[in-house]
Amino acid sequence: MKSKQARKQRKAQYNAPVHIRRKMVASHLSEALMKQYGRRSTLVIHGDMVRVMRGDEGVLGIEGKVTKVNTKTGRLIIEGITMSKADNTQKARPVHASNVIITKLELKDPRRKAKLQHTVEVSQ
Repeated sequence: MKSKQARKQRKAQYNAPVHIRRKMVASHLSEALMKQYGRRSTLVIHGDMVRVMRGDEGVLGIEGKVTKVNTKTGRLIIEGITMSKADNTQKARPVHASNVIITKLELKDPRRKAKLQHTVEVSQ
Protein backbone atom coordinates (compact mmCIF):
# COMPACT_ATOMS: atom_id res chain seq x y z
CA MET A 1 0.00 0.00 0.00
CA LYS A 2 1.22 3.46 -0.77
CA SER A 3 -0.47 5.32 2.06
CA LYS A 4 -0.02 4.94 5.81
CA GLN A 5 -3.55 6.16 6.49
CA ALA A 6 -5.94 3.36 7.42
CA ARG A 7 -8.89 4.91 5.59
CA LYS A 8 -6.94 5.05 2.33
CA GLN A 9 -5.70 1.48 2.80
CA ARG A 10 -9.29 0.29 3.34
CA LYS A 11 -10.48 2.22 0.30
CA ALA A 12 -7.70 0.72 -1.85
CA GLN A 13 -8.60 -2.76 -0.61
CA TYR A 14 -12.34 -2.36 -1.30
CA ASN A 15 -11.79 -0.84 -4.74
CA ALA A 16 -9.02 -3.21 -5.85
CA PRO A 17 -9.53 -5.24 -9.02
CA VAL A 18 -10.12 -8.98 -8.77
CA HIS A 19 -6.58 -10.05 -9.68
CA ILE A 20 -5.11 -7.91 -6.89
CA ARG A 21 -7.86 -8.71 -4.38
CA ARG A 22 -7.12 -12.43 -4.79
CA LYS A 23 -3.56 -11.85 -3.56
CA MET A 24 -4.91 -10.25 -0.38
CA VAL A 25 -6.45 -13.54 0.79
CA ALA A 26 -3.29 -15.03 2.31
CA SER A 27 -2.44 -16.68 5.61
CA HIS A 28 0.61 -17.66 7.59
CA LEU A 29 2.00 -21.18 7.31
CA SER A 30 2.47 -23.48 10.29
CA GLU A 31 5.96 -23.85 11.80
CA ALA A 32 6.61 -27.13 9.98
CA LEU A 33 5.51 -25.75 6.60
CA MET A 34 7.58 -22.58 7.15
CA LYS A 35 10.71 -24.67 7.61
CA GLN A 36 9.85 -26.96 4.70
CA TYR A 37 9.13 -24.24 2.13
CA GLY A 38 11.24 -21.38 3.46
CA ARG A 39 8.47 -18.82 3.42
CA ARG A 40 6.15 -17.30 5.96
CA SER A 41 2.81 -17.15 4.17
CA THR A 42 0.96 -18.11 1.02
CA LEU A 43 -2.41 -17.66 -0.66
CA VAL A 44 -5.27 -19.76 0.72
CA ILE A 45 -7.11 -21.97 -1.77
CA HIS A 46 -9.99 -24.43 -1.67
CA GLY A 47 -8.79 -27.69 -0.11
CA ASP A 48 -6.14 -26.32 2.29
CA MET A 49 -6.32 -27.46 5.91
CA VAL A 50 -6.35 -24.50 8.30
CA ARG A 51 -6.52 -23.90 12.07
CA VAL A 52 -8.36 -20.89 13.49
CA MET A 53 -5.99 -18.93 15.74
CA ARG A 54 -8.08 -15.86 16.57
CA GLY A 55 -11.76 -15.28 17.18
CA ASP A 56 -14.54 -16.28 19.52
CA GLU A 57 -14.32 -19.26 21.85
CA GLY A 58 -16.67 -21.22 19.59
CA VAL A 59 -14.23 -21.23 16.67
CA LEU A 60 -10.85 -20.84 18.34
CA GLY A 61 -8.54 -23.79 17.73
CA ILE A 62 -10.82 -25.60 15.28
CA GLU A 63 -9.04 -27.22 12.36
CA GLY A 64 -10.81 -27.94 9.09
CA LYS A 65 -10.68 -27.92 5.32
CA VAL A 66 -11.37 -24.73 3.36
CA THR A 67 -14.51 -25.25 1.29
CA LYS A 68 -14.86 -21.75 -0.16
CA VAL A 69 -12.74 -18.60 -0.50
CA ASN A 70 -14.57 -15.29 -0.78
CA THR A 71 -12.16 -12.84 -2.38
CA LYS A 72 -14.58 -9.92 -2.11
CA THR A 73 -14.56 -9.99 1.71
CA GLY A 74 -11.30 -11.89 2.29
CA ARG A 75 -13.08 -14.58 4.29
CA LEU A 76 -12.99 -18.37 4.24
CA ILE A 77 -15.71 -20.97 4.74
CA ILE A 78 -14.24 -23.86 6.76
CA GLU A 79 -15.77 -27.29 7.34
CA GLY A 80 -17.11 -27.68 10.87
CA ILE A 81 -17.48 -23.98 11.68
CA THR A 82 -21.14 -22.99 11.78
CA MET A 83 -23.40 -20.56 13.58
CA SER A 84 -27.05 -20.86 14.55
CA LYS A 85 -29.66 -18.76 12.84
CA ALA A 86 -32.83 -17.48 14.52
CA ASP A 87 -34.79 -20.54 13.36
CA ASN A 88 -32.10 -22.89 14.84
CA THR A 89 -30.72 -23.93 11.46
CA GLN A 90 -26.96 -24.02 11.02
CA LYS A 91 -25.15 -21.72 8.60
CA ALA A 92 -21.47 -21.70 7.64
CA ARG A 93 -19.58 -19.01 9.53
CA PRO A 94 -17.01 -17.02 7.53
CA VAL A 95 -13.56 -16.55 9.08
CA HIS A 96 -11.11 -13.89 7.90
CA ALA A 97 -7.96 -15.28 6.27
CA SER A 98 -5.70 -13.34 8.61
CA ASN A 99 -7.11 -15.24 11.60
CA VAL A 100 -6.01 -18.71 10.48
CA ILE A 101 -2.78 -20.58 9.83
CA ILE A 102 -2.36 -23.15 7.08
CA THR A 103 -1.49 -26.58 8.47
CA LYS A 104 -1.62 -28.62 5.24
CA LEU A 105 -1.35 -27.39 1.67
CA GLU A 106 -3.41 -28.58 -1.29
CA LEU A 107 -0.75 -29.36 -3.91
CA LYS A 108 -2.84 -30.63 -6.85
CA ASP A 109 -2.14 -27.44 -8.79
CA PRO A 110 1.25 -27.87 -10.52
CA ARG A 111 1.82 -24.08 -10.70
CA ARG A 112 1.36 -23.70 -6.94
CA LYS A 113 3.64 -26.65 -6.27
CA ALA A 114 6.31 -25.23 -8.61
CA LYS A 115 6.11 -21.81 -6.96
CA LEU A 116 6.59 -23.31 -3.49
CA GLN A 117 9.49 -25.47 -4.68
CA HIS A 118 11.08 -22.42 -6.32
CA THR A 119 11.24 -20.60 -2.98
CA VAL A 120 12.94 -23.64 -1.42
CA GLU A 121 15.60 -23.71 -4.17
CA VAL A 122 16.25 -19.96 -3.97
CA SER A 123 16.68 -20.03 -0.17
CA GLN A 124 19.28 -22.82 -0.33
